[in-house]
Amino acid sequence: MKPNYLSLLSGLAFLSVVACKTDEKKETIAQVETVPGINLEFMDTTTKPNDDFFRYVNGKWLDNNEIPSDRTRWGSFDELRQKTDDDALTILKAALSTDKDLKKTEIVAGSDQDKAVKLYQTIMDTIARDKQGIEPLKPYLAKIDAIENIQDLQDYIIEMESKSGSGFVGFYVGAHPKDSNKNVGYIGGGSLGLPDRDYYINDDENSKEIRAKYLAHISKMLQHLGETEEEASSEALQILDFETRLAQSKMDKVERRDARKRFNPRSIADLQNMVPAINWDAYFKGIGVKSIDTVIVGEVKYFDALQGILKENNVADWKAYLRWNSFNDAAGLLSTDLAKANWEFYSKELRGAKAQKPLNERALGTVNNTVGEALGKLYVENYFPPEAKAKAERMIKNVILAFQNRISNVSWMTEETKEKAIEKLLALKVKIAYPDQWTDYAELQIEGPEENGSYLQNILNVRAWNHKKTIEELSKPVDKSEWGMAPQVVNAYFNPPYNEIVFPAAILQPPFYNFTADDAVNYGGIGAVIGHEISHCFDDSGSRYDKNGNLNNWWTDEDLKQFEALGKNLADQYSAIEVLPDVHINGAFTLGENIGDLGGVNAAYDALQMDLEANGRPEPIDGFTPEQRFFMSWATVWRSKMRDDALKTRIKTDPHSPGMNRAVQPLLNIDAFYSAFDIKAGDNMYIEPENRVKIW
Repeated sequence: MKPNYLSLLSGLAFLSVVACKTDEKKETIAQVETVPGINLEFMDTTTKPNDDFFRYVNGKWLDNNEIPSDRTRWGSFDELRQKTDDDALTILKAALSTDKDLKKTEIVAGSDQDKAVKLYQTIMDTIARDKQGIEPLKPYLAKIDAIENIQDLQDYIIEMESKSGSGFVGFYVGAHPKDSNKNVGYIGGGSLGLPDRDYYINDDENSKEIRAKYLAHISKMLQHLGETEEEASSEALQILDFETRLAQSKMDKVERRDARKRFNPRSIADLQNMVPAINWDAYFKGIGVKSIDTVIVGEVKYFDALQGILKENNVADWKAYLRWNSFNDAAGLLSTDLAKANWEFYSKELRGAKAQKPLNERALGTVNNTVGEALGKLYVENYFPPEAKAKAERMIKNVILAFQNRISNVSWMTEETKEKAIEKLLALKVKIAYPDQWTDYAELQIEGPEENGSYLQNILNVRAWNHKKTIEELSKPVDKSEWGMAPQVVNAYFNPPYNEIVFPAAILQPPFYNFTADDAVNYGGIGAVIGHEISHCFDDSGSRYDKNGNLNNWWTDEDLKQFEALGKNLADQYSAIEVLPDVHINGAFTLGENIGDLGGVNAAYDALQMDLEANGRPEPIDGFTPEQRFFMSWATVWRSKMRDDALKTRIKTDPHSPGMNRAVQPLLNIDAFYSAFDIKAGDNMYIEPENRVKIW
């Protein structure tokens, strides 16, 4: 487990929910893929762009596309993920096929690619999974049942660290916040069954409704373990009460975004004084850490509360929590009925899904998130054209130059801070398409169905392999060549301690990027995505890191004050957006991503102007100027529909604003957008000039 450094482009936790489509919709994808630039058939030209720009660009698409029953949202990201998943599944199908007429993907036995295929097979082998039922989990439940005192609890926590964690505490290794080339240990913990502490703490109707449904879910699941309905209902209340105590000790989602609040270095002696109920020397030795003198405590308040919980010596509460945490963690890895029961709460109740997505796509998602680079090698070989990387690299250079010019010209920042900002920008590392050095999975043991391998055991093997790798990293310098995402994942990210932006191969496709399309469309798509990730260097969180990736204030006091005031203005603007009745975007929580969007579109627009000046201005295409096509391309990237339940959950848990708002809101702060579509006072898309937020 790594610290959550990455600033993702798309809100991966929600957009990774994908499923199959009808043949008719697949033809639509092909159409988008083969038509360069803006797809005019998706537009609603009966709507004026100055009244509703999102509908103007995407209206017919919105009218003609339904959210598939096994999705909680649908949009450009999802369409491209579907296309990319189909490509990856074709590779796996070809590797497993015995059809003589199908070109087979040759896999060397014991290779990394072979391990990816075997993991996929054990997930797809539902006959074996259903036959095993909860048997693979029983040894771990027995260990919990045997806990009688604090020493037993500590022994369990130590043993489970390399498998899945206990729920109480967890150890991981990552870059030191003040010295990003040095690895350091982090201590965190307190797993919760609900996706955010707000569900436990808040008294709004939605939170109370979700808590009631969660209680019912826990009770239903515990009955699979042999408990009576009465026993399960009583234990569910016990578990919810205990998790609520843990939740109350945690930072809220806005506080967690502040890396300074998560940076709490403590000596092992200090940690021992904080939580004397645990023998920390024994803990670290037990999990394989031979030598350690300091750890970073992510949440001091949580560990203070943990000491109180352990001191009470309420073994029954501990065991109920551990039992549920273990079962809930494993449910999706066991039989198909348990996986579906897990889905019914976390996808159907929390996000409004109507049907479970196909097993092969769920299996692919697991492969991508565990041994993703093993499959990524095959994906790149089969589907990624080299010319796409070369052109994208040129665009990145242009957007970086445009961002440099914007920094130089902002009026609110002093020359001293501008100089340091530009130093950071020019030190930015760019990773594109796929790693130069692939992850080596040689020591990872994955067993296929023919070797009696199980889905759960293979995942435990992956976790143990990751744990061993993590512990070994503690004594080594940080390897900044590592990727945090596989090439076949449609996303992008900024990593503050590495001061890097990363663009996997899969996102370098339409509608984000099409090297047969005009430059205006590409700058409005992948160009603005590039700018978005660059802007994370200078959002409210990334700006706290210097050019070397260290948590270090490089701002003058006055400049920082100006920056925070501008950020508050943008946060207030987004907080005023009501996405559903009485449901507003949390502007403070989404501020980093909103700064990323605003800065990204601005920088990409300037890069387009530089390109037009250097290479000549083309005639309008389909009646639209380059500037109009640029902004239309951005709105195309973020076209989306979302179920109400998914939207409510996203607002509470995801630092990204909904796609339909990202498509338009940044543009309302950009003067060039007003000029491009002749937007004037009185139009729906109009914000008074003095209320437009200009940061980068």
